[in-house]
Amino acid sequence: MSNTLEAIHLLEKSLKNLLSNYEFLKKENEILLQNNTSLQKELIEKEQALSFQKKEFESLKIAKTIEGSSSNTKDTKLKINSLIKEIDKCITQLQE
Repeated sequence: MSNTLEAIHLLEKSLKNLLSNYEFLKKENEILLQNNTSLQKELIEKEQALSFQKKEFESLKIAKTIEGSSSNTKDTKLKINSLIKEIDKCITQLQE
């Protein structure tokens, strides 16, 4: 009989430890999920900032080329032609 009681007490103790570990891991998981979400938001913001900076850099390259700099002249002409095509498409769409 005492072996049975000891086994039950041991089982209860093990179950309490498992429940305690479960609660701890559950809370830790929630914290990690929140951290992950905030890091994903931060990554999106950084990617948007990088995209903006790249566009600004391209604009500055075009401006420098238009000023008379001989480097990147071909790129500038291609960009201007691309912009003109986009403007023409917009005008065509507005006229329809």
